[in-house]
Amino acid sequence: MHYIYGINAVGEALKARGRAFEWVGMAKERHDIRLQRLIEDCRRLNVPVRFIERSELDRMAGHVAHQGVVAVTSSKQYNDLDDVIAAKRGEHSLLVVLDGIEDPHNLGAILRTADSAGADGVVIPERRAVGVTGTVTKTSAGASEHIPVAKVTNIARTVEELKDRNIWTVGLDEKGKQSYEALDYRMDCALVLGAEGKGLHDLVKRKCDFLVSIPMLGHVSSLNVSVAAGVVLYEIVRQRLAGKAASSQK
Repeated sequence: MHYIYGINAVGEALKARGRAFEWVGMAKERHDIRLQRLIEDCRRLNVPVRFIERSELDRMAGHVAHQGVVAVTSSKQYNDLDDVIAAKRGEHSLLVVLDGIEDPHNLGAILRTADSAGADGVVIPERRAVGVTGTVTKTSAGASEHIPVAKVTNIARTVEELKDRNIWTVGLDEKGKQSYEALDYRMDCALVLGAEGKGLHDLVKRKCDFLVSIPMLGHVSSLNVSVAAGVVLYEIVRQRLAGKAASSQK
């Protein structure tokens, strides 16, 4: 039995139809328009709705903020790496490879940003890393239900496999000699990000085609990994949109 919670998270999961819903629990005392729309979505999809005490919702959600909505669902369905590579949205591939993210809030934030930036999918390891939990789903505002996520046994081998498929691998590392905005991302590429505090494993770092860094002008030597992901992903978006605009003017 799996729980997802929060109005956006449950609503997006209903839209994505990637999970089987057993039922959706809603706080008895809540009667606003956002909840009414969610009830209508449930009824349209024949998902049972139960109105229950907030204390029961608190228990189901592990006593975290749930906005009066908790759904009982099947687990997140992960994709094969082949599926993620094949889910190419634009002219160039864009994958996000995570080398051992452990904080569910960081994973949720990265999934949300990756989806917003038009990434084709996200790759995470099977072990020593967080999966798509209820907290991840809520933090991602439901983006986790739309963007393909693949679990792999070994990130270093996956980086090699991506290179074999002509996808350039760009590792983000605070010691990278090239600044992140100096690289031309108008190519099939994967952004590789390391774990909180530890960064990229040495083997993964050595296998990347490029190592780039974000200039740090203050007293702290690095950014939170989810913030760093957003900085680089939107530089990729900026370059690709600028390239399209330039092409259309020719």
